[in-house]
Parts: sequence; structure tokens; C-alpha cells
Amino acid sequence: MSDTNTPQLANVGALGLGGFALSTFILNIVNAGWVDAKTIGIVMPVAMFYGGLAQFMAGMWDVRRGDTFGATCFSSFGAFWMGLAVFFFLRLAGVAGFVDVTPAGVAVVMIAWGIFTFYATIASLKLAKAVTWVFITLTILFFLLAIGEFVPVVHTIAGYEG
Repeated sequence: MSDTNTPQLANVGALGLGGFALSTFILNIVNAGWVDAKTIGIVMPVAMFYGGLAQFMAGMWDVRRGDTFGATCFSSFGAFWMGLAVFFFLRLAGVAGFVDVTPAGVAVVMIAWGIFTFYATIASLKLAKAVTWVFITLTILFFLLAIGEFVPVVHTIAGYEG
């Protein structure tokens, strides 16, 4: 006997994708050089709460829905955005250890996320082509950002690609 009063869980994909898309878009406006890099401070609250917290929550709700791909990607990228926001907050505040992070250190993190995203791209191949395309471009973006730590023009190109 089934319980007909059990509420249907909503698809939280729109929330997760929205959080990722908006945060990525506004950060890459900075990366592309359309606005001064000092505006990063206004980008980070959006990254923390919409790209980070809302997306992480979407991932946790996908756990409840039984969507392993959504749960893994949304919660992982939500954690990425929260971590990135905290990094920039601490760096802007001049906290020791965050001000002096080397380009190589940032590049290692971007490469690691590029590898994670590449594997997510493979997993996305059985989903809608638009989802796979997002992951392909995101994989490219992470590797461009890693290279851009050493070659400023590539950082700008990454902003346009993202």
C-alpha cells in the first residue's frame, strides 16, 4: 500500500544551475577585464550565497531525490564557490597566508577542479547535450584559469570563455 499523501520533491536543477551560471557570469566579467578587478568584493557575496550556499543546498536536495549526478555536482560546485568566496574575503582583508598565495598555488587548485569537471563531463554524456556542453566549457575554463595565473592574456581569454 502506498501513501498518496507523500509530497513530490521538486527538481532543484534550476536553482543549482542558476546559482552556478550567475556566479560564473559575474566573476568572468571581472576576469575578462570589463570591470576593475577591485570589484571582486561585490562578486563574492553572490558567489558565497547563490553560487555557494544555494547550489550546495540544491545538491543536498538532489541527494533526497536520488539524483547522484546532481547531488555530486551541485554540492561540489557549491562548496567550490563558498571556498572561493572565503579565500577572496580573507585575501581582501589582508589575512596572513592568503595575501601571499602564489600563482602556482591557485593554478594547482584550478587544475584539480578542471580534472574533477572533466570526470563530471564524462558522467554528463548520458544527460541532455546542453548539460554536457556546460561541463565541456567549464573544464576548458578551469584549465584556462590555471594557465592564466602565469599568462595574463590567457586569464582574460578565460573570462570571455567562461
